[in-house]
This record gives sequence, structure tokens and C-alpha cells, in this order.
Amino acid sequence: MLRGSRLVRPFQFQGTSSDWLPSSFRKGPAIAAATNTILFLGLFIISAAVLCSYWIQISNFQIGNSANETVLISNKYQEPFKVIEFPLNCSIGSNINQTQTCPTSYPTTFGNLDDLDTSTNPVCPDYFRFIHQDLMPWKATGITRDMVERAKETAHFRLVIVNGKAYVEKYKKSIQTRDVFTIWGILQLLRRYPGRLPDLELMFDCDDKPVIRSSDYRGLNSTQVPPLFRYCGDRWTRDVVFPDWSFWGWAEINIKPWENLLKDLKKGNDRSKWMEREPYAYWKGNPFVAESRQDLLKCNVSDSQDWNARLFIQDWILESQQGFKQSDVASQCTHRYKIYIEGYAWSVSEKYILACDSVTLIVKPQYYDFFTRSLQPVHHYWPIRHDDKCKSIKFAVDWGNNHKQKAQAIGKAASDFIQQELKMDFVYDYMFHLLNEYAKLLRFEPKIPEGATHLCSESMACPVAESEKKFMTESLVKSPSVTSPCTMPPAYKPQALGNWYRRNINLNKQVQKWEDKYWENLSKQD
Repeated sequence: MLRGSRLVRPFQFQGTSSDWLPSSFRKGPAIAAATNTILFLGLFIISAAVLCSYWIQISNFQIGNSANETVLISNKYQEPFKVIEFPLNCSIGSNINQTQTCPTSYPTTFGNLDDLDTSTNPVCPDYFRFIHQDLMPWKATGITRDMVERAKETAHFRLVIVNGKAYVEKYKKSIQTRDVFTIWGILQLLRRYPGRLPDLELMFDCDDKPVIRSSDYRGLNSTQVPPLFRYCGDRWTRDVVFPDWSFWGWAEINIKPWENLLKDLKKGNDRSKWMEREPYAYWKGNPFVAESRQDLLKCNVSDSQDWNARLFIQDWILESQQGFKQSDVASQCTHRYKIYIEGYAWSVSEKYILACDSVTLIVKPQYYDFFTRSLQPVHHYWPIRHDDKCKSIKFAVDWGNNHKQKAQAIGKAASDFIQQELKMDFVYDYMFHLLNEYAKLLRFEPKIPEGATHLCSESMACPVAESEKKFMTESLVKSPSVTSPCTMPPAYKPQALGNWYRRNINLNKQVQKWEDKYWENLSKQD
């Protein structure tokens, strides 16, 4: 049988050759000898057949080597098997100049693809459907090299994948380490699904605001839309949305990688039950990156007015000097309501806020990231007006405190969504499907540019500062996945997508009607 990654012989006899024979066969030397001969011939044939069967089974596995152990990778075989881990190896090829050689021991293929059983794979969450929407501009024409080159204008780097290896051509430095951890995340995707990504070539912009405006590519004389990857989009642009760098850690403000942070957030929820929390709306952040955030500060409690909001300014410079003792996001699930408001553009804080069991009050956003388009108002969050924040926040908190069960259900729906549908497995699967669908549209052969750097986990993590290396080590994918990615759902039909948008608009309008009625009644009382 197959135990772990070792083949165990099906038969093993102990003692003399006749110890295991029935007593009726032990009649005499001649009979025993003849009987032994016949039995041994029969057992030889049976053993050969069994071993042949095992060989056929093993041939359906992808075999890779690490040290003296064998890795058997398959999701068809039902018995558990040993998974070999490949930690960072910062000793190979390193020298005084910190040059790091990429190891050759990591598996380069993901099993026999024809034999993988995908019948039990989960269907990807609904937000995967928007991959089809993001790639729609190139569905009819495909993507030419000229289109990709025109996306270079604002890009921070070009990513090329050829034969399962990543090559990067850098053009400029991004804000902080956004580019570093974005590339790191892609390298972890290659480790998770080795050999599964096709050759591709793309441009990536690490800045906040999307720049590929739809209006610039309309009309008879317009050029085709250049494909540019970034972290967010809006209704007026065609940038391709990709998971942001903070899923692998944000070293500058000491926010750990998402997989472990998600566990911390769950523990934070358990420490403070919703009914026991402060019955106010909480926000903490940097208000100086956007006028809308500075306007939000007017809603803070004062001697003359209480809008049910408790707002705090986050001083990141002071926090870094004091060891980030007051910025642990898992310790901020202490109020029944938490406010999300965009900064310069979309903010990575949204997933941390939604992960609390608190009701998320979302000030009307302009931007979306890769997962937020499937969120529903009044089910996952409560919508807040952009142009009259204070009154809108006060009404939301009063409504929730008067409808505690309903409000608690909204908070739980959001945190369940984050815990179940935004776990790191699905983040990687989103990247996998997006890059695969993108590669299908390419109408040219991806090539490694002159001067591009071949990158692997060792070449990125081994030479860097400890603050970055800590998060890279923590978010390292140590073994290939033993299952295939989730099953990609089909694109929305135009009518279904239209109905989805109309439903959300109507829910927002319904909340505004309740809010208007609330203030109208208060005015009559006054």
C-alpha cells in the first residue's frame, strides 16, 4: 500500500519457509518441496502483478526530489501522503555581493494534468466573474505586443513568465515596497502551481489611481486599449484589477501577511462580542491624504454635538518610533460599527475593516478592488452618503442600535465573507485564473527582454532587510498545492449583470429614503 510517500511491500513473511504453510502440507520432504515450489511460483506471479499495479499508479503521479525524499503529488489517490516542504535556502550560490542563485530542487510541474481530478473542486466565489469583465476590451481583438508596449508609459515593471520562470524588467521605484511584495506574491503563485501558468507578458502600475480612461479609446480613429495591471479600478477606467501587495505583508507599517492576520482578526472578533462593543462608529487613519477624510473628522464627537462617531488620527511616524503598539488591526474590533472611507484612491484597510464582526459603514466609494464588487449593501455593509457624512453616520448607528439583531447579522455576513471567500487560497486562485485568461488573449510570443532579471524566492528574500525578509518568510509557499485551483465561474450575462447593479442602486436609494424620513421626523419633533 501507499503510506505517506513510501511504497510498502504488500507481503512480508517471517520465520522458516514452512512456518506459514498449513499443517496438512507438512507431510514430508518431497511433498513439502513440491508444494513449496508451486506456492512460491504462484506468489511470485501475484507479487509481480501487485508491483506492476503499483508502478502504474505511481506513473500517474509527478515525482520530484528534495534531499533523499520523494514527493508524490496527486489529488486522485484517496490515502494521505507526505508533503515535502521547500524552505528558503539562502546559502546556495551566495557571495559577498549578496548574489543569490535560484535553487533547482523545487518541482517545476504540477503532476500529470490529464489525470488530475477536478470534479470535487469548489466553484470560485462570485467576484471571480469580474475577471471576464476586466478582460472584455480585448475579447474580440486579442492583445498585441503594441498594446502591451503602450501600457509601459506609467508602469513600474514588466513581468514576463516563460517556461514557468519569472523575469522582471523594472522601470521606476514604486511607493514603499509595493512593487517588491507584488512580485513576491506572483513568485509564490508560481510555487503553489508550478508549471501551470502559461507564458505571458504584462505591464504593472503600482500607484493608487487607475489611468486607462475608457473615453480615450472611443471613436473611429482611436487606438486599442492598452492592458495595464494595478490594484483598483472605477467605472470610468479599464485598468485590470489585481490583488494588492499587502496580502504578503506591509513592512513599512508592520501589517503582517494576510493568511496569519486573518487568524488574528478572527481571534479579535472572539474577544469582544458584538452586543458588548461600544455602540458607536469607529475610524482610525490618516486624514491628510484626501479631502473626504478631512471632512469626515467634522463628524467627531464634541462638546456641542455627537454624531455617534469616534474618530482618531493615525500618526504612522510616531507609531513606527513606538513599535506600532497602537496600530494592531486585530485589536480594533471594539465598536459595533466601523467606518471605511477611501483615501487618495481605494484603501487596503477595507478588508481589515470588513473582517470585524462590526457593521461596516462604507462612505460612498468611487473605486473597487478585485473582491469588493460582489459586496451587497444592507447585506454586507451599510451605505453612507458622501455629501452628508455626519447625518448619515448618526442615522446608521441609531438604526443599528434600534435593530440590533439585523445590524449584528450585517456585521457577521461581512466577516464570514472575508474569512471564507477571501482566504489566501482564493487570492492565489484569483491570480491564477486572471493570468491564465489574460494569457489566452495574447497574440504574440512572450520573450524575455534584454536586461530583465530572473527572480525566485531566494533571490528576492535572502538579500533584503530583516523587516521585509520576516514577512517574506512568513508568506512563503513551501510546497506545491496538492489540489487544482477552484473552478472558474462563467461570465455574467449582460442582463444578469445589469440586474445586479440595479439591485444595489435600489438598495442604496432605500437606505437614503429611510434616512431622509428619520431626519424629517426629528425635525417635526424639534
